[in-house]
Amino acid sequence: MEIRCFAPGDEEAVVRLWEDCGLTRPWNDPRKDIARKLGEHPELFLVGTVDGVLMASIMIGYEGHRGWINYLAVAPAFRKQSIGRRLMQEAEQRLTALGCPKLSLMVRSSNAGVVAFYEALGYRQDDVVALGKRLIEDGPAAA
Repeated sequence: MEIRCFAPGDEEAVVRLWEDCGLTRPWNDPRKDIARKLGEHPELFLVGTVDGVLMASIMIGYEGHRGWINYLAVAPAFRKQSIGRRLMQEAEQRLTALGCPKLSLMVRSSNAGVVAFYEALGYRQDDVVALGKRLIEDGPAAA
């Protein structure tokens, strides 16, 4: 697998990947999320390809206090090959190089398999409550 920065021509393949992986929600427009990321640290938006075919993504955030992971996705046909692990290692290396002291991520509580994946990488549940407030509506409100 080649890991490289997202390129504008990757947008359709990335959106399709996120849809195939069940990461999209009606209230989050994936194209708007991509556009927003390209405005903030676009070098931290990575994709994985095999023989030129896009099959993985990771959106890394850092605001000077904490790193974040969004949209880690591996196409179903490529799972169980340590691709997600490699993308997380790349994220950790890039954030460490930026001086980031801690990496956080959120997983839907119903997604036990993904929780187990992150736990196997050394991540632990923090004693926090995640709160959110939508400032800009992308689509229909969450149910």
